[in-house]
Amino acid sequence: MATHANLPAPVEGIVLTHFLTVRDVVRSRDFYAAVFGGEVVLEENPAIVKIAGSWIIMNPGGGPTPDKPGVSLTAPESGDPVSSFLNVRVADIAAFYADAVSKGAEFLTEPIDREAELRCYLRDPDGYLIEIGQATGMLRGVYAAREATAGDIGTGLARART
Repeated sequence: MATHANLPAPVEGIVLTHFLTVRDVVRSRDFYAAVFGGEVVLEENPAIVKIAGSWIIMNPGGGPTPDKPGVSLTAPESGDPVSSFLNVRVADIAAFYADAVSKGAEFLTEPIDREAELRCYLRDPDGYLIEIGQATGMLRGVYAAREATAGDIGTGLARART
């Protein structure tokens, strides 16, 4: 049974949670608990997994409700564009990667050195994108270069950044 201390219910101030619309609550709940070492604090309706002082809340989709008129919740479909993703920072990406793979996580690539950080991505059972990163160069003042945009081309900023 969930206790108040484990639920995202602050006594004062605020807490930040992340809600995911999922197709299979049990499968998603078990994925986040296993891969990220989370604590299941509520089995379902909604499922809540506490991970590193934060919470992931999961429930199936549905149509509009009185408090969100005109809004329907659906899990992403394969090939959908990504407009947001979960960003997870770890102390040792190699250890996290090996552990997550041993638990069935499927990464898009192995960790890649991006100079400012080591980074890789995986998808959860519903296709949500999750970035796993470890700060490296940024701890020494080396940051990622900003990608050139169409507006930069005419100003010469693209050349200055490369």
